[in-house]
Amino acid sequence: MKSPVVKRSIVIAGHKTSVSLEDAFWDALKHIAAERKLTLSDVVQEVDQKRKQGNLSSAIRLFVLDHYRSHYQGGRARS
Repeated sequence: MKSPVVKRSIVIAGHKTSVSLEDAFWDALKHIAAERKLTLSDVVQEVDQKRKQGNLSSAIRLFVLDHYRSHYQGGRARS
């Protein structure tokens, strides 16, 4: 059985690192980057710089969750 978690290499701040996320989080992260007209690496670097604790994968999941929570309330898009 294939694991739902996918490990990918990414370069942030000039350093290569590996991040393990489910496909849904990778897709959401790519969508957020495109929405902001940034590269995936730029968004991950931002998350990395702002995280207070925990690992990068967890910080990215929380970032994605917060992004969608801030844009949608009660199933409706914010105006």
